[in-house]
Amino acid sequence: MKTIQIKGVSKVYGHTKALDKVDITIESNRIYGLLGRNGAGKTTLLNLMTNRIFPTEGEILIDGETVFENDRVLSNIFYMTEQNLYPEDERVRNIYKWIKEFYPSFDMEYAKDLSERFGLDTKKRVKNLSTGYASIFKAIAALASNADIVLFDEPVLGLDANHRDMFYKELISNYSERSKTIIISTHLIEEVAPVIEEAIIIKEGKLILKQSVEELLSGAYIVSGEASKVDKYIQGRKCIGIDTIGSFKSATVLEAVNNKDETLAEELELEFGKAELQKLFISLTN
Repeated sequence: MKTIQIKGVSKVYGHTKALDKVDITIESNRIYGLLGRNGAGKTTLLNLMTNRIFPTEGEILIDGETVFENDRVLSNIFYMTEQNLYPEDERVRNIYKWIKEFYPSFDMEYAKDLSERFGLDTKKRVKNLSTGYASIFKAIAALASNADIVLFDEPVLGLDANHRDMFYKELISNYSERSKTIIISTHLIEEVAPVIEEAIIIKEGKLILKQSVEELLSGAYIVSGEASKVDKYIQGRKCIGIDTIGSFKSATVLEAVNNKDETLAEELELEFGKAELQKLFISLTN
């Protein structure tokens, strides 16, 4: 059990408040999506959780112990940063060995297997990796770390569609085989929607939502059909993401479906569909 408590955390840089009194409890053995626009404070929060920077106020605890200058607690966390923090002149295979020294449970054979499957040449030096393969290298290191808490900051940066799909499938497989807490900070919301169990949404340094994805999506739905009939249906309802193509219209309704809604939609010959996390995110952060 590795519960993370973020208690009243603020971070100020000069006159800029990157985080503002954030309170979050992150339960163990779940996959979280840390979502927010650029500059919302996502990376700042991850850096605070790993003691790379220090809060202006508040504290971060793991199982009741502070992360502040606490190597024993921090040894339970592996952080895949967006930036490369590894020696650029070193070969990938040697960095795997270096990581093994800091994370004794690092699975070297698994890292080699993943490298082969992803087509990563471990004899290459870090500085010679493309943006995509640099991301693959860092993602493999995180997956093979076997840490209790694994943080990913934009893990699929520069990856093509095939490699992104491979990563998400491997992430789920890895999580299924060994329970851990995973936090994925990303702007590719629709891609991570099927993977994450809970969404943490930050706007301008403030926490605006922490909720299971299932609950979030169950509180909204898409209605679609002939434009005039959709207009009639959504009258008086809170809607977002209204799209029109010719005489066809769809809209996301921000409420749960009830029996009256179903009856009216049937009368108007309209169809219901599942809400999209991306559109809900845009609505919540506008």
